[in-house]
Amino acid sequence: MKKLLLPCLLFCCLFGFSQEQKITKLEFEGLKRTKESFLRRLVKVRANTVYDSVLVKQDIERLKRLPGIANAKDSVYTLGNEKTLVYRIEENFTIIPGLRIATANNGEFAYRISAFEFNLFGNNQLLGGFYERNVFDSYGVFWEHPFLFSDKWGIGFSYQDNTTQEPVFFEEGIKDYRFNARSAEGNLLFFFDFKNEAELGVSFVKESYDFFGDEPLLGRPLSLEADKLIYRGQYRYVDLDIDYQYVDGTINEFTTQYISFLNGDEPGTEFLGDFVSFRNDLIHYRKLGTKGNWASRLRFAAAFGNEDSPFAPFTLDNQLNIRGVGNTVDRGTAALVLNTEYRHTFYEKGWFAIQGNAFIDAGSWREPGENFGQLFDGTSTRLYSGVGFRLIHKRIFNAVFRLDYGFGISNESTNGIVFGIGQYF
Repeated sequence: MKKLLLPCLLFCCLFGFSQEQKITKLEFEGLKRTKESFLRRLVKVRANTVYDSVLVKQDIERLKRLPGIANAKDSVYTLGNEKTLVYRIEENFTIIPGLRIATANNGEFAYRISAFEFNLFGNNQLLGGFYERNVFDSYGVFWEHPFLFSDKWGIGFSYQDNTTQEPVFFEEGIKDYRFNARSAEGNLLFFFDFKNEAELGVSFVKESYDFFGDEPLLGRPLSLEADKLIYRGQYRYVDLDIDYQYVDGTINEFTTQYISFLNGDEPGTEFLGDFVSFRNDLIHYRKLGTKGNWASRLRFAAAFGNEDSPFAPFTLDNQLNIRGVGNTVDRGTAALVLNTEYRHTFYEKGWFAIQGNAFIDAGSWREPGENFGQLFDGTSTRLYSGVGFRLIHKRIFNAVFRLDYGFGISNESTNGIVFGIGQYF
């Protein structure tokens, strides 16, 4: 009898514990625009299953990554034999206008206005477009449904007509061209699991370069036209803990493209041969104390197959990589860039916060015709430091208005203001 007593007691304890931890109901509170049926598709916890704190934590973090959600918390309530798990949702305002102001390459005033809805129909679809005046007119429209088919599969489409004045860096000197690219792109989105996701895309692009100036270079083309197909693959590893403006964790994003020119045999298109490019961004965030956030981004990019082309794919620019350097300062066929900054919240009340930041941006480029050693020999290195501030609306998606001023450290460096919406990275 004594031999049977211990197993029986263990069985009863385990049975009682499992019953005690079983979630009989799953509820959502605070939903206004977001559909509950959409969230139930995404979360991994289900009613009438044993409570799993790891799954609950993953659900909370996944909900907080959605554009339509500002914050999410969980609570468990017990009534008799029933246990109810509640996800409390604080929604974002997701119809976002945008404005970007800059100096065009000809010294004139340039601007870009946009409007995007990030929670269309309550299931986090994206719909939006932009109009830009940067010497010439450009526009684009975008639609994306990341979870159209399931919690793992989605699609996206876009069309853009971009026209800009672009400096092209020939050996004999810099000349400006009117660059136009009309592109239509389709993407397939896939989420492997909570931390791993990927995109596969293909786009058809019609490009043209037309000389824009008074004195063309002898032997250099006055105009080029090319049709091309771009095959793109992207993989992202995301492990983030988000608490409004504070972020802790790591993102690694790897993007590769194969660019195939469909009329590369036509006269003058020898500069536009097929090539492969890749870019890897490793971003790390660390929460420091109660009000600090350290953020760093290491970017490495390279192209193969167009090493001698003056129409190099990677651009040195204020808005992309080094703050204060200027607008489309240089081009390269490879780039190595490090951005690091400390963000500190000086004021926070309710929905509003003010952050200050101090940063260092450094990078080097491989110019057309050079080898990879140029990334490390100092001949193309740029080093900038600076300060800035952010005005943050905590309940509007990506509503971070930033203003930075970058100071060039090396000789003959420029200084400049950089304005934008959203954190720099």
